[in-house]
Amino acid sequence: MSEVNIKEIDGFEVIQYQPQGVCARMMQITVKDEIIHNVEVIGGCAGNLSGIGNLVKGMNINDVISRLQGIPCGSRPTSCPDQMTKALVAYKEAKSGAGVNVG
Repeated sequence: MSEVNIKEIDGFEVIQYQPQGVCARMMQITVKDEIIHNVEVIGGCAGNLSGIGNLVKGMNINDVISRLQGIPCGSRPTSCPDQMTKALVAYKEAKSGAGVNVG
């Protein structure tokens, strides 16, 4: 399981995740009631990641997982969208009591 940090800020949960195997170095996803409100990514392809962030705003995290999970990047077996789903899956596991850093 990948490690996420979850912080509660003004009624929103902010997921911080360090992706693996991609150019992006950090992802921060803001969620409330399983709906994505904001996505910020440090590193990676700025235009593509900004576009993906805008596309997933307002979406339920389960829909994002089902649409983006498993997408490769060129010859890499993972991609930034796939890593985003790994962050969301880890978040769901943490919320269900799997013991990930929640604070």
